[in-house]
Amino acid sequence: MEDDARDAAYFQGKALSAGHKLAGWAALVQRLNLKAPVRAPSCISAKHVSGSVRQDGDWHIYDKRYDAGDNVTDHLAFALRHESIDLLVLKRALDAVPGREIEQYVRAAPTGKTARRLWFFHELLTGRELQLEDAPNVTAVDALDPDHYFTSEPKLSQRHRVRDNLLGNAGFCPTVRKSDSILDYLKLDLGNKARETIGKIGASLTARAASFMLLADSRASFEIEGERPPQSRIERWGRAVLEAGKRPLNQTEIVRLHHVLIGDDRFTKIGYRQDGVFLGERDHNNDPIPEFIGARPGDLIDLMTAFNECNNRMRSADLDAVVQAAAIAFGFVYIHPLADGNGRLHRCLVHHVLAERGFTPPGMVFPVSSVMLEEIEEYRDTLQTQTSPLMPFIEWKATKDHNVEVTNDTADLYRFFDCTAEAEFLYECVRRTVEHDLPREIDYLQRHDAAMRRIMNEIEMPDRLAQSLIMFIRQNDFQLGRRRRENEFAKLTDAEVTIVETIVGEEFEGLEGATP
Repeated sequence: MEDDARDAAYFQGKALSAGHKLAGWAALVQRLNLKAPVRAPSCISAKHVSGSVRQDGDWHIYDKRYDAGDNVTDHLAFALRHESIDLLVLKRALDAVPGREIEQYVRAAPTGKTARRLWFFHELLTGRELQLEDAPNVTAVDALDPDHYFTSEPKLSQRHRVRDNLLGNAGFCPTVRKSDSILDYLKLDLGNKARETIGKIGASLTARAASFMLLADSRASFEIEGERPPQSRIERWGRAVLEAGKRPLNQTEIVRLHHVLIGDDRFTKIGYRQDGVFLGERDHNNDPIPEFIGARPGDLIDLMTAFNECNNRMRSADLDAVVQAAAIAFGFVYIHPLADGNGRLHRCLVHHVLAERGFTPPGMVFPVSSVMLEEIEEYRDTLQTQTSPLMPFIEWKATKDHNVEVTNDTADLYRFFDCTAEAEFLYECVRRTVEHDLPREIDYLQRHDAAMRRIMNEIEMPDRLAQSLIMFIRQNDFQLGRRRRENEFAKLTDAEVTIVETIVGEEFEGLEGATP
């Protein structure tokens, strides 16, 4: 396509070379002037394409044989057959297309799989029933191909002879593709691996490891937001995280968690917000420069009701817990239903789903926030890859109180999203905690206990003092610093100091990065 750059047209900022025409979702967006991004557009070449389809930059380029027509229904059929599902574009296209055109397409092939799927999606997403008799008694087809998508327990729509296996509903429905990366993570069986690791140690050591990891996760979750609250607030939030999964996820639970998180509600309304919200900066007049804008306040009740229904549907299905956690946690933060605390509560929802589904061992919290903090740029990129393409389709104005007010209908932008990248990112965070953080924490505690036993056998001192001694020696390259030696440990003899330094050095040799 580079050779034709001088003759290129453009679609949403992406160059389309001469001799290619838009197809599928991209063609629908252009033809119908839809307010929606197309993240992986398709086009059809005027020539043959080796292998029938190839990728060039952002584009999927199809062989000229795929050109089956240029009607709206032709492009709808192309998208449903060949492209990854895009429920946002599909919903807005079906809202814009007269129902009679869909009726004509279905009547022309009443038993066709694509026709029945298109009919099903039309009535589900628009809420408008077409003037069609129920489908003939033919073999049912899946709404989403379970070989390519994570799906819920299918519910047969007799009218369309389509098995509704979507993760959600018309009000909120993420999609997650079965990417090679996620399939590789599934093979690791991380939930069982964590339980096997825990099963090799005693209950006391497990509890201590869980306590350290919970504290690390809570502290990191605040640090991601640029906050350094007092220890009491971190511990209060940690206790709330530890209870994750013990109550059903609904509006009552979200409000309860928000109250625990905020604490002082004099300046922040607890519960769903009644004003706009944005992420970004402010200019010299304190007016907003948004990078992303949350859903309109008037849309929140409907969105969050459907959000909870979606979670219930995924929970009752045999859906992978990490995939469910990604869909729920990231869906929540994209809606941004709270005036403050959306990021921390979004990360808490990861723990809620993993605990409720029994993925994490009882009483254990995987410190995914710690990994997110370590990989903060990738975390932000994952969020912005989803949110940034939506901003051109959100119309807004600044308010008198220096907030934002959305002036167009944006609810669909938060209802439907591809959560594959988010699931891949979260799975990597979970893998790090299971394969690295958990064994590392256990290893540290076992080494610490061994050092404590050996020190106490040599020198009689209070446990608290021995623990401090170990920490100070570890932090100073396995030597007791002169200031410490002359103050709180002045009563130790030189020989005793040498013994303790040797013990700590031997027990902690080769240990990297564990909690000191």
